[in-house]
Amino acid sequence: MDMNLMLFRLATILCFLAVALGAFGAHALKATLTAANMAGVWEKAVLYHLTHAIALLALSLVPNVNRPAAWLLLAGIALFSGSLYLMALTGWRGLGAITPLGGLCFLAAWIWLAFSPVR
Repeated sequence: MDMNLMLFRLATILCFLAVALGAFGAHALKATLTAANMAGVWEKAVLYHLTHAIALLALSLVPNVNRPAAWLLLAGIALFSGSLYLMALTGWRGLGAITPLGGLCFLAAWIWLAFSPVR
């Protein structure tokens, strides 16, 4: 399968999941997240998840997709948003140590895109 098409499909699934998780947090988990004072954590996870999934979607539309940037965005979503989702659900604040690694992946992806040659 073409890399751009595969990335496009993955990005659309990630966008779907971000919207679904946002709705799930706002409705089904609202009381739980609010009681644990984790609603803001969940919302931050959804925001960064959706924002970077859209960036990945845009990247998939560029011919000769920038693979390192795509991998960094995927890693950022998994590490940053994933750790925040788990922390909000479990209350285990130790997961917060993983979150900055995801943030570094996001930053690296943006820097990579800014300075890599346009093909």
